[in-house]
Amino acid sequence: MSAYVLRRLIQALLILLGVSIITFCLLYLLPADPARQVAGRTASVDQVERVREQLGLNLPIWQQYGRYLWSLLHGDLGRSYLQRSEVTTLIFPRIPATALLMVGAIFFELILGLTFGLVAALRRNSALDQAIMAATFIFISMPAFLLGLLLLYFFAVHLGWFPIGGYGQFKNLILPSLSLGLLGAGWYAQQMRSTVIEVLRQDYVRTARAKGLNRLRILGLHIVPNALLPIIAMIGLDIGFFMGGAVLIESVYGWPGIGQLTWQAIQQLDIPIIMGVMLIVAFAVAMGSLIADLIAPLIDPRIKLR
Repeated sequence: MSAYVLRRLIQALLILLGVSIITFCLLYLLPADPARQVAGRTASVDQVERVREQLGLNLPIWQQYGRYLWSLLHGDLGRSYLQRSEVTTLIFPRIPATALLMVGAIFFELILGLTFGLVAALRRNSALDQAIMAATFIFISMPAFLLGLLLLYFFAVHLGWFPIGGYGQFKNLILPSLSLGLLGAGWYAQQMRSTVIEVLRQDYVRTARAKGLNRLRILGLHIVPNALLPIIAMIGLDIGFFMGGAVLIESVYGWPGIGQLTWQAIQQLDIPIIMGVMLIVAFAVAMGSLIADLIAPLIDPRIKLR
């Protein structure tokens, strides 16, 4: 187990290195000029060149990346071009808000997605099954900002059950988490339905029925545990997705997470912030995948980590 974890951690470091190289090169190839953004639209050519020299943007790309990587190895994510603050002080205070939203969203998508997927599989080809699958397609294809606005209008403005926005209280978390959870619940429902249908065809399920086991017992001991394995892998990927910040949902609800900061940095071409967020997202994806792999043997002892 320890050797497996160590190997995965080394792989995660290599992934972070690759992500940093690709992101740095893509940002370098953008036609926009960060120095112009910092200097301002009315700045002269000489002023822009001075800013470019101060930021080190006049150096060759390999030298710029080398300086960034050296700082990164010392735990320094750089300094924001426009906000003139350390990237760590800008990103890290926002991580708890994004992590809280991530937990809430995963909770809703699991409760709704797994429940409806299980019901649809057990009532396969019925009107209920068709209705659930139609609903999942609607939520999957619906734009995030539209779903967020609909829930905001209905539950906050019309009914007044929840606040329109804000952060800091439990009731502020419900609507943003539900918005993200509904978007993911469709995928979980479809995956759960197809997996349960496949499990129902297995010999050990037919054997359990032949032995006269209670239907609920078969469901709890044989069907659900085996159907959850693909779901665990999906949760691991969702950790990285939500840690990246659902930009549109955070914007709709005024949620002070990483997503809002990322969107502002992209608009202003603030490269150090963009790089910092991308590295954190890549790290979250790697760790989420590792956690999912470590949990899988607890559900199915036949799985061996090597």
